[in-house]
This record gives sequence, C-alpha cells and structure tokens, in this order.
Amino acid sequence: MALLTAAISPAIAIMTFIYLSKRIELEPLPLIIRMFIIGIIMVFPLMFIQYAFETEGVFQTPLLRSFFLAGLMEEFFKWFFLLFVAYRHSDFDHHYDGIIYGVAISLGFATIENIIYIFSNGIEIALLRAVFPVSSHALFGILMGFYMGKAKFASQSQNLCLSLALLIPVGLHTLYDYIITVLNQTWLYWITPFMIVLWMIGFRKIRLANEHHEDLQKT
Repeated sequence: MALLTAAISPAIAIMTFIYLSKRIELEPLPLIIRMFIIGIIMVFPLMFIQYAFETEGVFQTPLLRSFFLAGLMEEFFKWFFLLFVAYRHSDFDHHYDGIIYGVAISLGFATIENIIYIFSNGIEIALLRAVFPVSSHALFGILMGFYMGKAKFASQSQNLCLSLALLIPVGLHTLYDYIITVLNQTWLYWITPFMIVLWMIGFRKIRLANEHHEDLQKT
C-alpha cells in the first residue's frame, strides 16, 4: 500500500493543483477522468511497441531512441487522443480546459509508468520520480493543452497551434530523455535547470490561459 500511495500521490497532487488553478467555473469531472484513463491504457501498447523495437535493435542509438520511442511516440498518442476525444467535446469550452485535459492524459500515462518503476525499484526512488518524470509529463501536458486550447478559441492560425501542441512537447520530451540517457552520471545537474525553466513556462501558460477567459468576459 505504501508503494502504491507513493506512486500515485504525485499525479493526484499535480492534477488537483491544475484543476483548482482554473479561475472560473471548475471543469466537470467525467471527461477529465476519461482522459486520465486513456492515458493509463496507452502505456501498455506503447510499452509493447517500444519493447519490440528494442528487441529488433531499431532506433536504439540515444538520439533516435529519445526522439522516436520516447518523444514522438508518447507525445503523438497523447496529442491524438486529446484532439479526437477532448478537443471536440462540448465540455472543452474554455482555453484553460486544454491544459486540464492535456495534463489529465499525461498524468494517466505517468502514473502507470511510476507504479511500474517504483514496484520494480523500491520506494527509495519515489521522490526522484515525482520531481522529474511525473512532473515532466505534466508540464508537457500543460504545453500541449495550452496550444490545443489556443487552436480551439483563436480566430486564426488553428493549424499552426495544433502543430505546436504536438511539436513542442515532442521536442522537449526528446531533450529530456536524451539528457537522462546520455549524461547518466551528471544528468541531475543538467535536468534540474531544465525542469525549473519548464515549470516557469508552465506557470506562465496557466496564467495566459486564465487571462484569456477574463479578456472574453470583458468583451
């Protein structure tokens, strides 16, 4: 029970923070839960595909592995389901909602990943995984959701925003994974400032998405 609590508590804490950071009416829970469950389900086929590539020795250099098997594959499927499940839903009715649903699917994915790693390696790594892998998934979800929300409510450049909703998380996820993979002795010194900057960007996107609601209410 302690292992399970340690594995899921970071996702619950981050999701609660993102949910309560919305300044106007809170989002109904059913679609959030659905996106979280989709994120959970995604893990298993992606793990199988990644294992198949590893077994066949495909995309196994650090850069190719970081880009294709981590950044592109994981973020593409989050983006795909966010676009075709949440984006078109009637509950997605404010810019900030993109952030909520983007974080929900990302944390669903991160939670199962975290459970697997902690049960395999012990509770000693729980804090490290909460600070880095779990929160990084959430931050990629914030950026994906921000541009997804911008695409839905912008009067122009929808296709550009939808593209950025995919490309930015893919690029950041690739860089994150590459740092962890290549700098296996000194990765902490590189990933810490990376995460600090990412959190600063994430907080700014949260503020901008909330301000979009306020600007609409004034007009």
